[in-house]
Amino acid sequence: MLETLIISAVSMGAIGAVMAGFLIYADRKLKVEEDPRVEAISNALPNTNCGGCGYPGCRVFAEALMKGEALPTACVAGGNDTAAALAGILGVEAGSMKRMLAVVLCRGGNAEAERRAEYRGDMTCTASHLTGGDKSCTYGCLGLGECVDACKFDAMAMNDNGLPVVFYDKCVGCGACARACPRDIIEMHPEDRKLFVYCKNLDKGAYARKVCKVACVACGLCVKDCSVPGGIVMKNNLAVVDYSLAPQTDESVKRCPTKCILWGEEEKVTRDAYYSGRPKA
Repeated sequence: MLETLIISAVSMGAIGAVMAGFLIYADRKLKVEEDPRVEAISNALPNTNCGGCGYPGCRVFAEALMKGEALPTACVAGGNDTAAALAGILGVEAGSMKRMLAVVLCRGGNAEAERRAEYRGDMTCTASHLTGGDKSCTYGCLGLGECVDACKFDAMAMNDNGLPVVFYDKCVGCGACARACPRDIIEMHPEDRKLFVYCKNLDKGAYARKVCKVACVACGLCVKDCSVPGGIVMKNNLAVVDYSLAPQTDESVKRCPTKCILWGEEEKVTRDAYYSGRPKA
C-alpha cells in the first residue's frame, strides 16, 4: 500500500514538473512583447473607463492610440492636459479639443407635464419607457434618473421638479448620460452653444401644449425672429436650431409663448443648482 502511494506521488510530481516546464517554455516562446509606451499611456489616462473616447476602457483606448486608431484628443475626461501628455509620449502633435457638455433638452418636470398614470414597475427610465411612462408626453423626461446613475463624475442630480440637472463645473462631456437616456433628450454640445430648444415633442401644437405647459407648439415665432434665414426651422412640429447658421444670441427666444426656446438658460440653471447645493463657507 505504501509503495503504491509513493509511486503515485512520484508520478504526479513528475507530471507536474513536466507540465510546469512546458508552460514556462510556452510563456517564453509565445510571449508577445508589449510596447512600454502602452503602460506609460495608461498611467497618463484618468482611468475612469467612462467610454467617452468611444472605447470600452482606458486600457483599450491606450492600445488604440499605439496603433494609430485613435487621437490623443479623444480622452474627453482628461481634457487638453491629458491630450498633451499623450501626444508627448507618442511623439505627435496634440492638437486642441473643444469641451463638450451634456444638455438636458426637456423642461417638462412634475409641475409642467400632465400625468396619465402612476408607474409602479422597475424604477429605471429604460423600463418605464417600454410601458410609455407615466406622463402624457411620450417624448419627455421620464424622471427616474438613469442618466444620473450613469454619470461617474457626480456631475448630475435630480432636482425637486423631477428633472436631471447637469453641473457644468464637473461635467467632462463623456456622454454616458446621453447614452443612458432611452428617449434621447440629453445631447452633447460644445460649451459655446447657448441657444437650445428644450423640447422633443413632435405632436401638433394644441396637443403638445395640453400635455406639457412648456412644450414647443410650432408657432414659428422663433423662426421669424431669427435674423439668419434657415437658422431655426420647423421640422415635424418642432423648432430645430441649425448651429451652422443660427446666431448664438437671444434674438429668437423673446416671443416664445411657452419659453421652450431659451438662450443661456442651461448654464444658468445648472450652475445655480450646483452652487446652491454646496456647503456655505
